[in-house]
Amino acid sequence: MKRPSLILCCALFGMVPTACGPGTDPDPGVDRSDSTKVDLDHLTITVSGRAEVFPEAARLLEAQGQAVPTLEGVALTIEEPLRVGVSDAESVFGQGSIGSDGGFSVADVPVRNIHLSLAASLEHEGFVRSSSVVFDTAFTRTRPRTDIIGAEAWALPNTFHDALTRAVGEMGIRTHTEDRARTLRDAGFVLGRVVDASGAPVAGARVVLEPGELAHRIYYPAPDFQSASQDATSATGLFIYVHSGAAAETFTLSIQDSQDYLPRNAGAIPGRGLVLTLYPGSTPP
Repeated sequence: MKRPSLILCCALFGMVPTACGPGTDPDPGVDRSDSTKVDLDHLTITVSGRAEVFPEAARLLEAQGQAVPTLEGVALTIEEPLRVGVSDAESVFGQGSIGSDGGFSVADVPVRNIHLSLAASLEHEGFVRSSSVVFDTAFTRTRPRTDIIGAEAWALPNTFHDALTRAVGEMGIRTHTEDRARTLRDAGFVLGRVVDASGAPVAGARVVLEPGELAHRIYYPAPDFQSASQDATSATGLFIYVHSGAAAETFTLSIQDSQDYLPRNAGAIPGRGLVLTLYPGSTPP
């Protein structure tokens, strides 16, 4: 019998059956007769990578003559962030801390508990509580089968959050949240970057959401973060989704008029930001 939390998450997140149920082969039509089948119900993996201050945030701080804060010793959690938003007791898979070189490694992450996505989350004084997506079932239609290496976890200093909030504008945030919030943190938000196959930011990209009625919540900050438009990405490739400040909400993101960018799972809850990168194909640059 399925656990109530699993049923709730599948219903809320609109997950594909392969993400909610038993694992299936992500490469249909490939002959795997000579390989060992992976037991996704008992497999544990290690998630490792580096944690850094978000690049645009670091540049903004340096331009203002401020030091970029260190992340050494900051606690890092491997979790499914949107399940945290619905108080799922099994949403946290492991914890660790960031080393002096920014590296992290969290072992024994149970694959069977991953339904939609996996994220490395940071919560520390001076930073917005944020989650960086490190695995998305949108690519494989199933859970990870091997260790995740080279994951990137991005930290968002409060100073950078405040600049993003000013760029979008308090009035816009109050309108989107029916006056429940005046900052992006309180509303909940997604901070995304659109890049090309080499990892360079893409200007002129428009982000498409499903369901479409959420499209008016997307903003594209100017390079100096003094304003934001709703036209297309600037030279930074950045976009912001402003949440309602209410219950957890999920959707998919893709790029208008492009078949190269696969739809990605995303969502938002009050009190935190979700950070993700949209890139062509299924392999990060």
